[in-house]
Amino acid sequence: MSTVILGGGIIGSSIAYYLSERQPTEEIHVIESSSKLFCAASGYAAGFLAKDWFAPSLAPLGELSFNLHESLAAENGGAEKWGYMKGTALSLGSTSNKGGARGDDWLRAGTSRAETAAGTSKTAAEVPDWLTQQQGATVERISDKDTTAQVDPSRLCQFLMDACLARGVKLHYPAKASSLVKDEGGTITAIKIVDSNTQTESTIPCTNLVVCAGPWTPQVFQDLFPTSKVSLPIYALAGYSLVLRSPRHTLEHEQNSYGGLCHALFTTYPPSCGFSPELFSREGQEIYIAGLNSRDIPLPKRAEDFHAAMDQEQMDRLKAVTVRLLGKLAEGSVESSDDVLNVDDLEITREGLCFRPASERGTPFVTRIEDSLLGDGVKIGAGEKKGGVYVASGHGPWGISLSLGTGKVVADMVSGVQPAADVSGLGV
Repeated sequence: MSTVILGGGIIGSSIAYYLSERQPTEEIHVIESSSKLFCAASGYAAGFLAKDWFAPSLAPLGELSFNLHESLAAENGGAEKWGYMKGTALSLGSTSNKGGARGDDWLRAGTSRAETAAGTSKTAAEVPDWLTQQQGATVERISDKDTTAQVDPSRLCQFLMDACLARGVKLHYPAKASSLVKDEGGTITAIKIVDSNTQTESTIPCTNLVVCAGPWTPQVFQDLFPTSKVSLPIYALAGYSLVLRSPRHTLEHEQNSYGGLCHALFTTYPPSCGFSPELFSREGQEIYIAGLNSRDIPLPKRAEDFHAAMDQEQMDRLKAVTVRLLGKLAEGSVESSDDVLNVDDLEITREGLCFRPASERGTPFVTRIEDSLLGDGVKIGAGEKKGGVYVASGHGPWGISLSLGTGKVVADMVSGVQPAADVSGLGV
């Protein structure tokens, strides 16, 4: 019973990882269209993990995924291999958080993600040394103990894919699904893919088809099922980011001052910047900053073409905020403000622009598509060859956090067992 997974990012890798624990691995195929693995959001995201910051329909998946991140790291040396660290979430400045207002409403409203923090009471917190004191703003803790963590998503993706390949999962890239193969009765029996380098076409047996192609998911699904009645209102949410090093965030800080814990900081400072910056300390003395998002940037045809979509003016805008929040204060200054210039002693190691698949409703699609919705003349195998078509996309800024749970749940669905988390509210 062959399973074809369209999309080799963190969602596709997670599905293949958990599916390969129970299904013959030579029957699992991952199709990735990019010429470089993890060059989209899966490799360029922040890697922030939360246990209970989600809307009710998403809460079971969020908790399952958080626990899977913890167990996967414990069993496989995740601290060393992909920078898994427990952490503390902080808010700089005021928020209207009263607890319970979870989901992605903060994203649509243009406010801070701190608004979605679960109902913990805010308490004063020690300011990380890497954060420059901001005039008139205080730092508060907004997470309970052991409910947030951090990973380097690129390294986590690589671990998952390496494990899949070692088990015998087949990876095809760069390649693109071109069409379905059906028998005389209209039942899907295989899928044709085209090698992007050689333009040669090959056919892969297919009983189960999983579409998890990030923001490209709606187009991939429509191309394969042109008469389907399914609507997937998923859009590309572009986000600028920087990875940097600061002389105020050393290995000494990481290991001793903070006891091996990371910090996630959500803020609306400086108010004049026009967006809500998010900052994350990561293993290896890294600091990641993002929060400058747009849904108006056209989605590139290929993930590796994101560099061409970068607007240098917007990147410079993020850099200016970075210096304001993390730079060294000018001599004689006590706090950073619009009137105080910071000294830029920061080392930027990577600039990024990634496109995350966000859904209009604010929660992802993690579901099996009803056979009757696949379009005219399309059927799914019956009996021992009973299969299905599945979609796993639309996770928005929570793709890394929800990845392992999504992988486990979809693997359960494909295997015909009760999903490990209730995702009944995540259908189409």
